[in-house]
Amino acid sequence: MTDSLLMSSGKPRIFSGMQPSGVLHIGNYLGALRNWAKIQYDFEPIFCVVDQHAITVYQDPKALRESIEQVAALYLAAGIDPDHSAVFVQSQVPGHVELGWIFTCVTPMGWLGRMTQFKAKSGNQETVGTGLFCYPALMAADILLYQAKIVPVGEDQAQHLELTRNIAERFNHLYGDTFVVPETRLPAVGARVMGLDDPTQKMSKSAEGANHAISMLEEPGRIKKLIGRAVTDSNPQVEWETAGPGVRNLLGIFQAFSEQSNAEMRAEFDGMRYGDLKKRVTEMVVESLSPIQAKYRELMNNRDHLRHILQRSAERITPIAEQTVQLAKERTGLFSG
Repeated sequence: MTDSLLMSSGKPRIFSGMQPSGVLHIGNYLGALRNWAKIQYDFEPIFCVVDQHAITVYQDPKALRESIEQVAALYLAAGIDPDHSAVFVQSQVPGHVELGWIFTCVTPMGWLGRMTQFKAKSGNQETVGTGLFCYPALMAADILLYQAKIVPVGEDQAQHLELTRNIAERFNHLYGDTFVVPETRLPAVGARVMGLDDPTQKMSKSAEGANHAISMLEEPGRIKKLIGRAVTDSNPQVEWETAGPGVRNLLGIFQAFSEQSNAEMRAEFDGMRYGDLKKRVTEMVVESLSPIQAKYRELMNNRDHLRHILQRSAERITPIAEQTVQLAKERTGLFSG
């Protein structure tokens, strides 16, 4: 490995990102965004809005463009520091798709066919675009393009991270030592937030239920209605030891936002009636989201500044991406000028 591809700060480089397909919800915040903000100074961090992944299924172009900036603004509003962390949009850096194509050519179809997310997303559709099948190779390119050592993602992305490791190892075996193989160790991630309407399913942007998720931009009145309609169980009050999944989810949301200990949570909530529980959770969510929403509005009201941040970050990291692509082209025998 050439020294110029290694970390310049002496800290391990991390990469992570989210798709701009729908507004981010509190599960995205508690499960990832807040953690990114907390750990960013321990690493050399790169955070991406992965818009090229979003178009593996049809997106309305105007809505997608708006969503890209919304997600970028939420990254920053949630505490990502653009003076320390790179925050950019995937399509700003051509190296993602260039390296993604190279990886598509070295990734066996059987590896891609085993990906559970492809099976889940394609199951209800008569036809799907080729990109939906191949996008794990692009995801590997996102990570390996920057020689990222660690990828802070949740357990639901562990299969993709393992595929990224396999692709890196296969490429290195075929063409010589080229890519850092990211660690399987994942940094601690935040709370796993479940759907309010179905607490057995993880909260998701793609879920169709109107009462499923709480957007990070939700108005207080709407948050009150959503939590008020949240599934609980047949008991009239919180039974700490035997609470059902809906009640545990509400308690988990409160605990994640408040960061109270289990002992503090039990002391406050054991025996509390569900109406009071929902009131307390509502207050906590509204209070926690308020400063994020204020910062978000400030950023969205100054789009030129937001776009400047994204462009500046893209310019900072593009040389890393270009150097990686150049090396991959040389190793594979492609014409590189």
